[in-house]
Amino acid sequence: MKLKLHWQILIAIVLAAFAGWVAGVDGSIFGIRFYAVFDFVGTLFLNALKMLIVPLIASSIIVGAANIGSSKHLGSIGSKTFLFYAITTLAAIVVGLLVLNVVQPGIVDGEPARDLLALNVDTSAVAEKVGDRGVGDVVDIFLRAVPTNIVDAAARGEMLGLIVFCLLFGYFMAQIENEYSQTMFRFWNGIFQVMMKMTEWVMRFAPIGVFGLVARVVASTGFDAAAPLLLFTGAVLLALAIHSLVTLPLLLKLIARVSPASLYRALSPALLTAFSTASSSATLPVTMECIEKKAGVSNRISSFVLPLGATVNMNGTALYECSAALFLAQAYGLELNLSTQFVVVAVALLTSIGVAGIPSASLVAIAIILTAIGLPVEAIAVLFVFDRVLDMARTSVNVLGDGCCAVIVASLNGEKDLLSDKSA
Repeated sequence: MKLKLHWQILIAIVLAAFAGWVAGVDGSIFGIRFYAVFDFVGTLFLNALKMLIVPLIASSIIVGAANIGSSKHLGSIGSKTFLFYAITTLAAIVVGLLVLNVVQPGIVDGEPARDLLALNVDTSAVAEKVGDRGVGDVVDIFLRAVPTNIVDAAARGEMLGLIVFCLLFGYFMAQIENEYSQTMFRFWNGIFQVMMKMTEWVMRFAPIGVFGLVARVVASTGFDAAAPLLLFTGAVLLALAIHSLVTLPLLLKLIARVSPASLYRALSPALLTAFSTASSSATLPVTMECIEKKAGVSNRISSFVLPLGATVNMNGTALYECSAALFLAQAYGLELNLSTQFVVVAVALLTSIGVAGIPSASLVAIAIILTAIGLPVEAIAVLFVFDRVLDMARTSVNVLGDGCCAVIVASLNGEKDLLSDKSA
């Protein structure tokens, strides 16, 4: 009997962790470094997924907006979607702050962990990489929503602008004469169907690609790190777990009245893909397939909610951003009062909207938060040790939040048999 995809991916992750640990960065055979092989396989798979992103997002949102049709329905679904995204992101940030305030990973034996983390060393290269950013850069998020050149924005991976354009295009496509709108709809729907077929083909190689990605990470970082960073990593993982196992399930149970466990099972391939690729955008094709085929959500809802969520709904990212800022503040011995923590919440909420769905993109957002509360941007360097692992975890939470929203919005719009045997 053929193993299901999510089991294949899970086995690949376990084997990759062992292979990466044994091989390390310098392990080789016949002059060929294992790390180079891991890097090639993982990058090839990730590139294949990224190749699908722009045409899939464009076609799915245009078809979704056109299917929704009238401005009344678009406004109804859109308002519910944005309200859910705002509530869950804010809840994630609050959970992160509460856990970090209780655990205090930046304090070791009653003293700030600044010396243990070598925060006084010269990390100008890191500062240069992140860039000279401040709170004013938050305004750029809204400017990127209306790009001057949509093709250029798509080429540079600025998905927010592409989504806004496709929403408008799909909506107004439904408003023109039926003769033209039907022709346009068949064209874009045809592209969407082709992209889904291409996605299914690429996902056949997911276990191999995931093996390369995870093995590369383990080979380069290993399993060892300083005590404060281990404690910080544990605190972030705890906060992500609370949000995933308490906050989101409560919303599913109280609003959609469905079983959270059923959704988790339906989303398992997407969650494991998100964990291994650390990219919510690259995982989007898998998420859409899980939500439509296994959860029973209509394409009308999923094609609107999920691509939008892959860009603006970053529960895990927002939680991590504020947690990282608070951890570094503790390590420096800086006591953040309630007003300063409110600034962290506000900036994390805004920056998480514009963070691209690619690995480690949130490091730039953290730089903005650190500048807002007066901490040196160079401190980000210490986060690099476990950033990839935490990036994997928070991306999974981002994707889970998108899936929860799709099911809840579908339920509120009267769709039946969600997460039932009939939907499967």
